[in-house]
Amino acid sequence: MDFEIREERKPQGPRKLAKEREAYFRLMQQGVSGREACRILGINRRTGQRWSNGRNASGNNKAAPPIRAVVPLSAPSRYLGEADRIHIADRLRERATVRAIAAELGRSPSTVSREIRRNRHPGNGQYRPYAAQARADGRRPRPKPGKIGRNPELRDFVQDHLDQRWSPEQICQALRAQFPERTEMHVVHETVYQALYVQGRGELRRELAKALRSGRTRRKPHRQAACRQPRFTHPMVMISERPAEAEDRAVPGHWEGDLIIGKDGASAIGTLVERATRYVMLLHLPDGRTAEHVRDALVDTVQTLPGHLVRSLTWDQGSEMAAHHAFTVATDIPVYFCDPASPWQRGSNENTNGLLRQYFPKGTDLATHTRDHLDAVAAELNGRPRKTLGWETPAERLHKLLAA
Repeated sequence: MDFEIREERKPQGPRKLAKEREAYFRLMQQGVSGREACRILGINRRTGQRWSNGRNASGNNKAAPPIRAVVPLSAPSRYLGEADRIHIADRLRERATVRAIAAELGRSPSTVSREIRRNRHPGNGQYRPYAAQARADGRRPRPKPGKIGRNPELRDFVQDHLDQRWSPEQICQALRAQFPERTEMHVVHETVYQALYVQGRGELRRELAKALRSGRTRRKPHRQAACRQPRFTHPMVMISERPAEAEDRAVPGHWEGDLIIGKDGASAIGTLVERATRYVMLLHLPDGRTAEHVRDALVDTVQTLPGHLVRSLTWDQGSEMAAHHAFTVATDIPVYFCDPASPWQRGSNENTNGLLRQYFPKGTDLATHTRDHLDAVAAELNGRPRKTLGWETPAERLHKLLAA
């Protein structure tokens, strides 16, 4: 034995007892018991147990990565091989723990545990390596026949109820109610959809797909975010490109906009808030909230203001701003768009919309409000003193800017 116990046993930092640990596993591979290996190396029995269980030697219960054997049986691959299964069977006969076997194979303990559970003998529970290899090989070929295709009774039941225009979910619930004790007759609705849509299986007649609610004969793919078509014809300019002067509210003229929606989404009122003064203007949309209606209302509204008080407009990515390029061409005002699901990027506007709900409650028809009424509501909001403005009103702050 080429190992020699050190006379001075001081802690070695993160690599405590590294040499002893290597020698411990070398002895274990030679068939020496754990207790005897600990006696030979002069280490505590509990330390050896922690190493075997894939834990560190510091004495705490915080699991460390499994300890690999000094001389691995084979380079770990994706699948367990026949040599791995023979080693598992031999070590199980020696009553080794799952963690110890996993450490020797360089595998996760869950991999070894799952292998034993899935491939042991279904009758007596013994783990036989060659039979386990045969079972694993039998499960590996693809594609596998589906559950519906393997069971004629189940296939007939599903087909009959699809002919009656039952949904797959209704069919699955009926199967569980009619055959509560027969698990081979239980499927989930995704299994039915795959039997209809997945080509090459042939488990259900293809024409049955027309009996589904959607009438589709194939799956409708969900587009990935990176593959989506542009939202608008003209590309959006994102809020990250907005001038820095708009962010700190030091320079007036940067506005935030949005719509408040009425009952059943059939009516709307446009809202504009100036970031520096919190001055509010409302857009009258009596004919609808299409992109053209919103564009025309915005053009009419901003043209009532001096040019130096309208420098930019920030909006969310709602479809009502599809004509943002036409608005910019007509007014020379750039439009910046917020990121998806980021209402805080228009914080002043969101706060104002909450105040406006006192005047325009949710679930009401907003088309009934006249232009004069909208102007009166805006004037009332602009006449309220604001703490953020040093208790000045938005109207007073705007009048100072106009006078200057």
